[in-house]
Amino acid sequence: MPVNPEWLKQVKEESLEPELRICDPHHHLWDHPDSRYLLEDLLEDTSSGHNVVSTVFVECMSKYWDGTSKAMSPVGETEFVQSVANVCATGDYGETKAAAAIVGHADLLLGDAVDEVLARHIEASPNRFRGIRHACGWDASEVIRNSHTNPPQQLYLTEEFRKGFARLGEFDLTFDAWLYHTQLPELLSLAQTFPDQPIVLDHVGGPLGIGPYEGRRNAILKTWKKDISDLAQCDNVVVKLGGLAMAINGHQWHKQKFPPTSKKLAEATRPYLLHCIEEFGPKRCMFESNFPVDKVSCSYNVLWNSFKRVTAEFSEGKKSMRCTMIQP
Repeated sequence: MPVNPEWLKQVKEESLEPELRICDPHHHLWDHPDSRYLLEDLLEDTSSGHNVVSTVFVECMSKYWDGTSKAMSPVGETEFVQSVANVCATGDYGETKAAAAIVGHADLLLGDAVDEVLARHIEASPNRFRGIRHACGWDASEVIRNSHTNPPQQLYLTEEFRKGFARLGEFDLTFDAWLYHTQLPELLSLAQTFPDQPIVLDHVGGPLGIGPYEGRRNAILKTWKKDISDLAQCDNVVVKLGGLAMAINGHQWHKQKFPPTSKKLAEATRPYLLHCIEEFGPKRCMFESNFPVDKVSCSYNVLWNSFKRVTAEFSEGKKSMRCTMIQP
């Protein structure tokens, strides 16, 4: 879905708590025929008023290698992002350390054979590569767009996937989980089966609000809360607070005459964000931008203002959750 910069400019706000240090633990970089978001675009956003000191890149099928096996092609993305991080680290691009850490993709359905792919990722980025994301977002509705990895139904429950998943610990890698709220019990099973494997839940578990889920927000919130509470009992799971400005969440902000203000964003997202913080605790939570995906609905500055509004009454110690658990 295309971003409309002129539309976003209609809402401008002063940055709240501009001195607060932030590590944005989830953003993408890509150069597609109909969409471009590269280093200069990211830094334009991170320098819009908040003190973003570092960022974490998360896989998005960008710059895959050609002329190699399908299994090995995602290493091209890591190589690309490593080069971007090297350029940023020269100091000519300001204070923000972009892509200080990298989360890439490997097909965990490869089982034990995924070892070679993991090793090549680490070889391509020995100092920044931290983890793997293998998205499993799947829904029977044709209105819901399944994950870019084209996962089968119940991916995280399959024996083949779990064989590959079990290899992550041997390489000291984290795992990012991207799925929809209906699949949270599947992640719970995975987390319980592998209690020593660090798992990062992306986008508060993907509560859907379109297609068959439209108009059911209160009922979905109730089910989502229970599933989040169950998942929070797994000490190996942490959660990223964000991703709620995507079109799939059903708020329809991108279709309005004006973008939402930070107050409006905070009002809509507060029930999800505060429930995660209450259940997981501040030390297992981290706010994320999910840019440029969430940029379809709001600007970077407004988004982080909304996060700060939600946590305005928190102590300074609790506000440290704005720095990522994946230390660059």
